[in-house]
Amino acid sequence: MSVDTALTQPSRAGDTAPEPGPVLDVVVPVHNEEKDLERSVRRLHQHLTDHFPYPFRITVADNASTDSTPVIATRLATELPTVVSLRMDQKGRGRALRAAWSASDAQVLAYCDVDLSTDLAALLPLVAPLISEHSDLAIGTRLGRGSRVVRGAKREFISRSYNLILRGALAARFSDAQCGFKAIRADVARRLLPLVEDTGWFFDTELLVLAERAGLRIHEVPVDWVDDPDSSVDIVKTATEDLKGVLRLLRAFATGALPLHELRGQFGRDPIEATEVAGVPHGMTGQVARFAAIGVASTLAYLLIYALLRGSMGAFGANLVGLVITAVANTALNRRVTFGVKGREGAAAHQLQGLVVFGLGLALTSGALLALHAWWPGAHQLVEMVVLVAANALSTVLRFVAFRAWIFRGRRSPAPSKDKVL
Repeated sequence: MSVDTALTQPSRAGDTAPEPGPVLDVVVPVHNEEKDLERSVRRLHQHLTDHFPYPFRITVADNASTDSTPVIATRLATELPTVVSLRMDQKGRGRALRAAWSASDAQVLAYCDVDLSTDLAALLPLVAPLISEHSDLAIGTRLGRGSRVVRGAKREFISRSYNLILRGALAARFSDAQCGFKAIRADVARRLLPLVEDTGWFFDTELLVLAERAGLRIHEVPVDWVDDPDSSVDIVKTATEDLKGVLRLLRAFATGALPLHELRGQFGRDPIEATEVAGVPHGMTGQVARFAAIGVASTLAYLLIYALLRGSMGAFGANLVGLVITAVANTALNRRVTFGVKGREGAAAHQLQGLVVFGLGLALTSGALLALHAWWPGAHQLVEMVVLVAANALSTVLRFVAFRAWIFRGRRSPAPSKDKVL
């Protein structure tokens, strides 16, 4: 059947004992997917019919498609009794998932990408711990032991870098935030969804981070995954929005804006206690986490600039320009986010001091390039970038020491109160 977003749960006069909903609702968020939609939904429907031992529903959540996607979705909903079509006027994968999950009466809510890059054999292992209520959320992971993945080097690098950022900046312990194969218990979704702000690709990452901070149990399933070469995802735009989301969460955790303490209590977990690590100076733990996130983002931006300019400016010119641009941005972000310095007062002095530290980084990276070219004159550009990453890692450590002990000396993040969570 086809469902309008404004009429997702119509009331029926005389209904006193409505039929129980399905155990599982698999949402397929789509935007302009006329090419793959019918084939994928029929394949998913057949798999669930043959291999899933509980009542199920498939919800095609169309978010503002402009091609024939909604027509195909409506036809599928007419032909297949367990398929529902949901149509939204605004674009956004996260918006589509929120609408479909919020309207569902299933016990377990899942989603998978329309390209079905993930082997569907992992679907029952994904949702079984949620049906038994052993776990609260479940994710397919392409980075876990036992996973088998086929994809290009660029997407592999981006995926691993993104998950590294999440680990360094947000202390995330789950292994793969981007795999389009996740599930959540409906009762957990009702409490978490109102806290999730993102409506795009960062939606499920934000959901996972909030769940982990609330003390919920996240089950991981290694998957077989084959990259879709025809994917229409704008990688640069998505990565930019993801980094903005990471910074927004960092700010929310630092200020105590999210009620994670209360959420943890609602789920029957022990209250979160703010503790300091023995031997670590006050405020340093949070500063290191925020600095690491900004450092990883700066390094990725630097490598992108270096790769773009390497051909026209040579290795040393590209290295210089990349470092200058990212050094200025790095100092500004650390000033505001890591050390909490607001306003314009002293900003120019801080940038000048940051340029002194930048000089150390330039000396380290340029020296590393000189040493590489002396030892291996014909080194490939990829080898150069690996060496530069190592040199940047060392300069990053020196930068943090200089920021904390010199440039922003005396600027310490305030201790979180008992009612706030860092």
